Amino acid sequence: MDVAYVCEWERRPKSNHCPSIPLICSWSCRNLIAFTTDLKNEDEKDLTYMIHIIDTEHPWDVYSINSGHTEVISCLEWDQSGSRLLSADADGQIKCWVMMEHLVNSWESTLGSAVEGDPIVALSWLHNGVKLALHVEKSGSSNFGEKFSRVKFSPSLTLFGGKPMEGWMAVTVSGLVTVSLLKPNGTLLTACESLCRLRGRVALADIAFTGGGNIVVAATDGSSSSPVQFYKVCVSVVNEKCRIDTELLPSLFMRCTTDPARKDKYPAVTHLKFLTRENSEQVLLCASSQVGSIVECWSLRKEGLPVNNIFQHRSPVVGEKQPMILKWRILSATNDLERVSAVALPKLPISISNTDLKVASDTKFCPGLGLALAFHDGSIQIVHRLSLQVMGMLTSPASQRDEPAIKRSRATGVLVHFKALQLSWTSLALIGIDNHGKLHMLRVSPSMGHTLDMNTSLRHLLFLLEYCMVTGYDWWDILLHVQPNMVHNLVDKLHEEYMRQNQALQQVLSTRIVAMKASLCKLSNATMARACDYHAKLLLIAISSTLKSLLRPHLLNTPDKSPGERLSEICAKNTDTDIDKVMISLKTDEFVLDASTLQSLQQLIQWVGDFVLYLLASLPNQGSPVRAGFGFLRDGPSLGMLREMMVVIRIWGLLKPGCLPVYTATSDNQDSMSLLFRLLTKLWLCSRDETHPTEPDDTLIDECCLLPSQLLIPNMDWLPINDGVISKLQNKQPLRLQFGKPYSLPGLNSSSQVEVFSRSPGSQKMDNLRCLHMGICPTEDSKACTRCGCVTMLRSPNKTNAVKQWEQRWIKNCLCGGLWRRIPTPLS
Repeated sequence: MDVAYVCEWERRPKSNHCPSIPLICSWSCRNLIAFTTDLKNEDEKDLTYMIHIIDTEHPWDVYSINSGHTEVISCLEWDQSGSRLLSADADGQIKCWVMMEHLVNSWESTLGSAVEGDPIVALSWLHNGVKLALHVEKSGSSNFGEKFSRVKFSPSLTLFGGKPMEGWMAVTVSGLVTVSLLKPNGTLLTACESLCRLRGRVALADIAFTGGGNIVVAATDGSSSSPVQFYKVCVSVVNEKCRIDTELLPSLFMRCTTDPARKDKYPAVTHLKFLTRENSEQVLLCASSQVGSIVECWSLRKEGLPVNNIFQHRSPVVGEKQPMILKWRILSATNDLERVSAVALPKLPISISNTDLKVASDTKFCPGLGLALAFHDGSIQIVHRLSLQVMGMLTSPASQRDEPAIKRSRATGVLVHFKALQLSWTSLALIGIDNHGKLHMLRVSPSMGHTLDMNTSLRHLLFLLEYCMVTGYDWWDILLHVQPNMVHNLVDKLHEEYMRQNQALQQVLSTRIVAMKASLCKLSNATMARACDYHAKLLLIAISSTLKSLLRPHLLNTPDKSPGERLSEICAKNTDTDIDKVMISLKTDEFVLDASTLQSLQQLIQWVGDFVLYLLASLPNQGSPVRAGFGFLRDGPSLGMLREMMVVIRIWGLLKPGCLPVYTATSDNQDSMSLLFRLLTKLWLCSRDETHPTEPDDTLIDECCLLPSQLLIPNMDWLPINDGVISKLQNKQPLRLQFGKPYSLPGLNSSSQVEVFSRSPGSQKMDNLRCLHMGICPTEDSKACTRCGCVTMLRSPNKTNAVKQWEQRWIKNCLCGGLWRRIPTPLS
């Protein structure tokens, strides 16, 4: 493990950002991190409990919320989509936070529930019934369905038709369980019930789910000499009211209390966790004293019930089986450890069958197998989730600090250690909040430090990239481990695996894999131009599908194929280089739109026209793969898509000449669209057959060489520039960042900046999705993508239906699938 970056608060004399109470943090599947602090007011009498939300790519852009909680926040939980957050406090208040306008730095609490005066000790969203298993032994399979299998799993509660009902569940310190259900009309249905008839104090609790739709709660009163109790909870809706039924399950006593040598050594249970939320049969326990800790892993197993001797000689009944009972058995325990301050459990759903565990051991594939333990001396250990054997270590973060040791010891008598710890969703990164309020981002090697050959390392990263592609989870933490020399091979292997899938799955994942390739290519100067091509491809796919969706058949009794499908079919068969002859072969009455709609689409049409011109003008330089557009010159499907768009635009130009792309030509009587279509068709014919592409002939190259003297070639300033931190972490040197202050040191592209990324200080800012110029100093509120840096205005300047249809595509996510964050409007 090594430190990727550290983000800290600016030291201010009148305000105390350093928390004086235990911190908690939570990491979502979209790589958003929420953590809490308490801030003292200037009079230092009252505490304000804050929730801070960041995305891992821009950790300095912290969004701080005054939570409104009146007591210390005890729980934070993201939902399965990573777009909603639950917070609970020591006064029994639970709040549900949602993204406002789908912006990661704009949150509001809209719903909540409460168990007045009863502190919350455990909190969880109800399960939605979706569970995947990741099979390491099938990592070499060509079928994604075998590598990542869907496990039969029932939701905690279902609506009519089997749809999972959303809601949350909490356990209080007095032994109550409370459930809040989100009804389809937006209201809450809440119920409260005791875990058992004899209520007792619950100091620690955790929640897990079973495949049958039940919920299991583990609870302890905090004493290691007391039993750890388990309860089954069933939630149902009867007569529009929420009903909770509870049942006592087998309990356990910690091994350390029965060991004579350790009987009174570790009096308090400090951590109680199910190993995974979907596995209620394995639990992790940590007992501690003031100076040390011990960790135990337990498993619930079925065992045969011994029969009394009286019944041994009874003749057995046909089909009778030995009675079975459930019993907790200890799997493993550690030796005496330094005092544990925080625990982080893996979220990767790795299959723990014997075969999978053996393959993982042989190939040194460690993600999902290890859990993290942080200690009061500042160190962190990754231990095996079943055997609790040490897999990797990190030294004290105190040694990473800039100040000399003497100065540190004089300033604070307390060692720097982690108060909160969370593993990422692929277990390749670890976030820690220390007792000074600093946020540490740590890399966790997929092989846990073992030296592997390049092919095995690539296979591990490829396996996890495929998992993110299938699930839709963010893959930022995987990029932490991709070195520039790996990028080319990873992109090629990812494409090979994608092409092995069936056609239906390829269609579902078509844009996600392009976005993944783009983010990989940005990590190396050698492949930076390919990243530009992938962004252009995403935009081209989106524009093509939008424009085709506007076409309507002129008769109600429509044939099997839509006008867009017929357009693609006819353009693929008709290889004529004359755009008007191709246009005549189409039913042009299906392309009729009103003039205002066509005019509103002019910016997208202009982008298509400019991009075709740029590509053709760059053909003479086709031998240079570091030039943007190079990837399109051999991409038959994309060139065919551009050709289709040119035909559609030509037809629409007859209806509304004002919607046509504007070219600056040297000759007044030149038909620019016909010229570009002719050259584009020749280039498309060279790469139409992907198995046997041909080289462009000299005549075509000569004609493309003349283009700059016939038409003004547009620049490529519409490409987004990513200002995130990932490209600055490749040299393995940890970054020191400060909340609220953007990181501005030279990045990866400073020395050899790709031509299309160079921007003069006074250049126009672009709305990358609407293809509009916003001016040098935009006054409009804007948002940017957390992944690719794409910028677009928050409010639409155009109200026509066609533009609304285009903009609705990007309300929740950028075209690369990244999340949006609001960017401040420049003052000058």
